[in-house]
Amino acid sequence: MKIAIISVSFKGKKLAHQLKEKLDKDSTIISTVLYHKNVRKYFQLIFYEYDAIIAIMASGILVRSIAPLIESKVTDPAILNIDDNGNFVISVLSGHLGGANELCGKVSRLIDATPVITTSTDVNKKLGIDTLAKDLYLSISNTNEILHFNKAILDNKRIFIKLNDKSNYDYLYEYLSKVTLEIDVLISQSSKIDPNEILCRVENHELTLIPKKIIVGIGCRRGKKCEEIEEKLDMALNTLNLSKSRINGLASAEIKKDEKGILNLAKKLDISVNFVELDKLRLFSSKNVQKSEFVYSKFGIYGVCEPSALITAGFDSKLIYKKTQNDGVTISIAVSK
Repeated sequence: MKIAIISVSFKGKKLAHQLKEKLDKDSTIISTVLYHKNVRKYFQLIFYEYDAIIAIMASGILVRSIAPLIESKVTDPAILNIDDNGNFVISVLSGHLGGANELCGKVSRLIDATPVITTSTDVNKKLGIDTLAKDLYLSISNTNEILHFNKAILDNKRIFIKLNDKSNYDYLYEYLSKVTLEIDVLISQSSKIDPNEILCRVENHELTLIPKKIIVGIGCRRGKKCEEIEEKLDMALNTLNLSKSRINGLASAEIKKDEKGILNLAKKLDISVNFVELDKLRLFSSKNVQKSEFVYSKFGIYGVCEPSALITAGFDSKLIYKKTQNDGVTISIAVSK
């Protein structure tokens, strides 16, 4: 998640710096950028450029600033509002699909504040269909149906889910078995369902969930064993609350194509591994990729795991877990658009 933090007062600016320092230590936070004053001007610049905006200011200033910019729950960034003293963190916009509610909880814990969340499914401890989609990185074919589905969930109505009988949806079963929020779901399987889709129905309403491609980028020292790499992968997936069965592939640079640890991990997980050509890595450019002068001095490229993951995930993909190094293994995770 790319985050912009914007403040107005001196106290707010100080809080913004403290919050940035804490967020930058989180592997799921790809970048944080600070803005101060000139609120209306900056909101017009940052509203469509960041996944989330944290506004440390009076709620009236925030509401008037974003009102002309709001378009849709599908495209609007997550918006949080924090008072100057850091007493309350309010989820204002894009609570589910944009991730504002989850970020609200995270930020409130970091600054020891009270989280304020008002979405009906959350306050009634229900699992919204858009929350499920967001948590599992699924796109929604018909977002106009979200409201009807969530209303049905609030009314304790059963949601019917159909899966292709030959596709691996273990991650969905695992997620539903662990989630603490209430939802009445009946899952069935059929060969008639597209293997790349999850069909959801309630009463006479339908929507389709489509899994996005999730790619794990890997870099490692020579000779790292499969078990050592898998241990670091598990740590990353635990942070994201994702199952291994949700991974679509592994990626690394072609200089690692003979690395047995990576090859054995791909075999163990029964997924493909893409070793990206060095020329493609040299040409790849993204301001969100961390550059390593050490890697450049050895191979002429600025990175392995992040650019490999992004290239393999496809055009306009983004990082959901930035490069994190641990005992000679680096892991990053990218998701397709």
